[in-house]
Amino acid sequence: MTAPDSYLGRDSSAGRDPYAGRDSYPGRNPEIFDLGTHWRQLVQNWVARRNYHTADDTVSVSLQFDLHEAGRMVTVRFMTTKKLLVAFATDGNYLRQDQLAIAAAASNAWNTEQLNPMLSVWDVRGPRPCLAGVCDLPLTCRITQADFDALANDWVDRARQMFSRCHQVFKL
Repeated sequence: MTAPDSYLGRDSSAGRDPYAGRDSYPGRNPEIFDLGTHWRQLVQNWVARRNYHTADDTVSVSLQFDLHEAGRMVTVRFMTTKKLLVAFATDGNYLRQDQLAIAAAASNAWNTEQLNPMLSVWDVRGPRPCLAGVCDLPLTCRITQADFDALANDWVDRARQMFSRCHQVFKL
């Protein structure tokens, strides 16, 4: 026996989500946003309620926070690719050649322990390799501001923990 369409959250006459294709659900609380269209607004609303140094340009919104235990600033840059919202985090510390193996080991340890790979030794279009954390969401997602805030808070908390650990345990 299959469940009636009403139990599946679908419009029984069309067999589809009646709100598919809309940017948000008007008249409903909380409002659900299409990430591909509203990512910048979601990021800016979230940042506005935090105590971060921010900057935005035509392609990204960046924020910085102090990593007191390492004496560094962490930068998180939100931007899009063709299909993803990407949050790219780095502590701005360039790696020396003699640190590459330990940085790769630190990345591997973090990714294995967290069961959610996000840390890597990054050397894309940069002057030298650095540690970087990358989180992403498909631009096809629909999300409330509260859910986006919780996710962005989690990404920043993980970046803080990740770079603190790399500094304290691996001396990077």
